[in-house]
Amino acid sequence: MEGKKREEVEKIGMIETWLKKHRIIYTGATRHPFVLSILDGTVDLSAFKTWLGQDYIFVRAFVPFVASVVIKAWKESDDSSDMEVILSGMASLNDEIAWFKSEAAKWGVQLSDIVPQKANQAYCRFLESLMSPDVEYTVAITAFWAIEAVYQASFALCLEDGSKTPAELRETCQRWGNDGFGQYCNSLQKIASRRLAKAPDDVLTKAEVALLSVLEHEVEFWNMSRGKA
Repeated sequence: MEGKKREEVEKIGMIETWLKKHRIIYTGATRHPFVLSILDGTVDLSAFKTWLGQDYIFVRAFVPFVASVVIKAWKESDDSSDMEVILSGMASLNDEIAWFKSEAAKWGVQLSDIVPQKANQAYCRFLESLMSPDVEYTVAITAFWAIEAVYQASFALCLEDGSKTPAELRETCQRWGNDGFGQYCNSLQKIASRRLAKAPDDVLTKAEVALLSVLEHEVEFWNMSRGKA
């Protein structure tokens, strides 16, 4: 990266620079029609059930990915507190899986019958690719932050004043849209930003590609939930 350009980026941060650069796809992921339909109360509940079942499968694949990030942090991090932040997220995944099971029972979704759709399969393959020892910690933590941040931004939107989010979906929105989860995402972003500030150009390129891949997979996941993929 050229000296002057790097100085400009350092003033606002690499992640902020990338989100500005890729604003269209970021908005597509965080203000997707599926999310907006929850916000305005017009959501097709069959689409919500599809999302519920498919996301349960995704979360189960997400667990080993997060475990791999813990290992990368242990090996590569220059700050021991990174592992504590990541572990706090990993610890909550057990509760999250239990929540999916409880919610599925409430909505009559048979999780044992759910078959991962193509968009879900592709996203899970992407997660698995990030688990490779060849993938740098900086790249993996950037992707990890992005995955969590998209849900936080999306579901927090559905809790804003004036939203018409159906009462039966507010608990779902609260799970990822609450302030505590927002603070957790901010902690992940700080770790990623710190790592990116010190990263060589080849790692920056990989991290940007990983961020874009997350955003693209999130859009496809929402599309799948609406039966558009």
